[in-house]
Amino acid sequence: MTAHLDHLIIPARDRNASARRIAELFGVPWATSGVGPFSPVYLNDGLTLDFDEWGENVPRQHYCFRVGPEEFEAILDRIRTAGIAYRSMPHGPMDHQINTAHGGSIVYWEEPDGHIWELLTVSYARQPG
Repeated sequence: MTAHLDHLIIPARDRNASARRIAELFGVPWATSGVGPFSPVYLNDGLTLDFDEWGENVPRQHYCFRVGPEEFEAILDRIRTAGIAYRSMPHGPMDHQINTAHGGSIVYWEEPDGHIWELLTVSYARQPG
């Protein structure tokens, strides 16, 4: 069986602000409304991030995206231009460094809702072979 993740609901205090920020960083389109009460970010032809307004009780989540080296550099440039602090490890100080320990490039940053976003070029969750 082949399964593809189609959409993901992401809790946010302000769904439009969160959707706009991620869409701008990834350089993809978004909308203030879509199907249901969501602000969709059209990450690619097969995946939509649906930001849902939750008020103050937003659970902290971790989202990781694998991209090619060129996309990594473009997104990292947008993170830097936006003045967003980033780090090389999932936790710890914002060292503005890129982690290259797993054969690719990895950075982490946090959004105002507390979510930890990860961007990488090589998956460390899957071993080649």
